[in-house]
Amino acid sequence: MTQTKIAVIGGSGIYEIDGLQNADWVQVQTPWGDPSDQLLTGSLDGVEMVFLPRHGRGHVHAPSDVPYRANIDALKRLGCTDVISVSACGSFRDEMAPGDFVIVDQFIDRTFARPKSFFGSGCVAHVSVAHPTCPRLGDACEEAARDAGINVHRGGTYLAMEGPQFSTLAESKMYRESWGADVIGMTNMPEAKLAREAELCYASVAMITDYDSWHPDHGEVDVTAIIATLMGNADKGRALVSKLPKLLGTDRAPCQHGCDRALEYAILTQPDARDPEVMAKLDAVAGRVI
Repeated sequence: MTQTKIAVIGGSGIYEIDGLQNADWVQVQTPWGDPSDQLLTGSLDGVEMVFLPRHGRGHVHAPSDVPYRANIDALKRLGCTDVISVSACGSFRDEMAPGDFVIVDQFIDRTFARPKSFFGSGCVAHVSVAHPTCPRLGDACEEAARDAGINVHRGGTYLAMEGPQFSTLAESKMYRESWGADVIGMTNMPEAKLAREAELCYASVAMITDYDSWHPDHGEVDVTAIIATLMGNADKGRALVSKLPKLLGTDRAPCQHGCDRALEYAILTQPDARDPEVMAKLDAVAGRVI
């Protein structure tokens, strides 16, 4: 058994939690550069928590510019065991309406302008992301949402686009009709892949703000409407997060789905052929196996 330490990646409304004890903003240095912002550490209901503003306080990082590797490394370096991603998304389904939440379980990665791995020349590794989210964490998020009175959908495919522009009508229809995606966003990739490489359990909570541009009754994305929905979703997101410590508990057994052992047989580069500089940068994310 280990001690649970919950990391929450999301916006400003998510980390303003009533009852957070010993709250302290800390700067974490990583070999991958600076994280998006300082990280807020504290405890809630006896469980340690870390909050990371994905875009930085004041929303200073565009989706393509978020330092995803530094963010995940910082969470691992602080001893986090479980990562909850909370993010705004558009919906491709009538029944997934603005204000609803979706517990995502699959991704289609359409991003192309961001580093996607901690590994590469000098140390090659291949992890499985066939099932990129942790069902155990998904269960906890679903229960927390229902306890908070949120209309939540369990399971959905998240289309990760590069952005920062929203979809064209043709793209929106293709993602919905041909590709079978359920929601669309700009930030969960490569975040989910990097969490798997760092052997962190990861769950994605999509907070729906709009219907993208496919819906005949809603037309193109209206940023003003999105912001209004975001405000209400932030309250719901905060309520969900505040219930997680009691659901996950202080003591944590090894993940029954193997998320925390993803690197067990993933590194292919032989020890004597590994680049020492690369290995030094992997001290936190891959320290268990190297």
